[in-house]
Order: sequence, then structure tokens, then C-alpha cells
Amino acid sequence: MTIHSLNNKRASRSAESRVGAQDWRLLVSDLNAHGSAVMPGLLSAEECADIAALYPHEAHFRSHIVMARHGFGKGEYRYFRYPLPDLIDGLRTALYPRLATVANDWNEKMGVALRYPVDHAGFLKRCHDEGQTRPTPLLLQYGPGDFNCLHQDLYGALAFPLQVAILLSEPGEDFTGGEFVLTEQRPRMQSRAEVVPLKRGDAVVFAVHNRPVQGAKGFYRVNLRHGVSRLRSGRRHTVGIIFHDAK
Repeated sequence: MTIHSLNNKRASRSAESRVGAQDWRLLVSDLNAHGSAVMPGLLSAEECADIAALYPHEAHFRSHIVMARHGFGKGEYRYFRYPLPDLIDGLRTALYPRLATVANDWNEKMGVALRYPVDHAGFLKRCHDEGQTRPTPLLLQYGPGDFNCLHQDLYGALAFPLQVAILLSEPGEDFTGGEFVLTEQRPRMQSRAEVVPLKRGDAVVFAVHNRPVQGAKGFYRVNLRHGVSRLRSGRRHTVGIIFHDAK
């Protein structure tokens, strides 16, 4: 596979089939129980390498963020510009309807009136109507000693409550350390932390901000943040698929 092949329609069509092949009953169960779920082998090793190889080429990106300058941690990332590479755009489009069903169920349980359209184009129109027009999928790069502070990717008044990150590097070979971390702040309780083990090509889907949890008196809302622990050695690349656009 070449970098150019990330931008053909075959890559876009294949996104739907690979997303559809995942065990969505298990994924939804894990999301409801833990706030995150792993999609194994969403990308091939070759596709991971091709996406990571885009990083130095500024023509693919609208902005470059050095985390230390903003207190976000250490490391850096670049936001893709429109049009997105077809494989990334295809995955964003194919994942959204399945996750919108989860998001609407969560909002109902939390007593939130907002409901999300069934297709991603409809949701992006809402974002653009709110003045949120900048694409948010991003490519992250970490080196030794780098980390990402716990945070939430919201970017505007209209934010989709689920996000996907795909690990493009092989743990133990390309890097050590650099684990994906989630924390969950529960009302009147200590926070819960979870480390999500990933292999190259695996994706994690996770709650961006809030999710419902079943309690003795019904559902209550918990607050989540995510980050990446300190890289011990090597280099780590991740592609993040965020479904809402930014101001």
C-alpha cells in the first residue's frame, strides 16, 4: 500500500466493511459497562505505517500543536485539513451511525434532550450551522519522555460524546510505555482509572465527556478524561477520529 492509496475510493468503501465486521454487541456492552471498548485489527500494519508516514507532510494538515507550549503534556500532533484522506474519512463516516445509537441511548438515560442525526453528514451540518467548521481528526506523535495530560476533546458547544483512537505503532517494538489511560470521576466517590491495552492497528472507542452509570436509584452521570502515560522509549503514532468539527 502507498500513501497515495489512502486517498482512493476503494479505501473509503473498505472502511464500511471492516467497521461492520466488528462485534458490535460486545463493543456496545463494553462501552456501557466501562466507558471504552477495543476494536481489534481495524487497520493493517501497512495501513498504520502509511498513515504515520503522513506526519512530516504539512500539506495534509491545517495546524501543528506542540503540547508543552499549551500545558497539554509533551509530544505533538497535527490536525488534518479537509478533504481528509479517504481511509480516515471513510472510517469516520462508517463508525458514526453505530456510535450515534449509543450516544442517543446515553442521552436518554442521562435526561439530556439532544439527539444525534443517524448519519455523519447530518451531524456535520449541525456543527457547521453552529460555526464549527474546522476538521478535528488528528495524528499524534510521541517520543521518549512524552505524555498527554488527561483531557476532554470538546472544541465547541456541539460535541459528539464518543471518540476513536487507533494505535499506529507496535508496543514493545516501536515504543515502550505510552499506555492509553482513562479516568472516570464518580459523584461523591474516588476516581476510577483504566489502562486500555492496544496493539498496532487496534482502535479504542471511548466516552469523551460524560456517560450514564446504573445506580440504585436509576442512572447517574460520570465525568471522563483520557490521556497517554509517559513514553519510556521509541516513537508512538496514533490517529484520533473525532466526530464533531471545531470552531
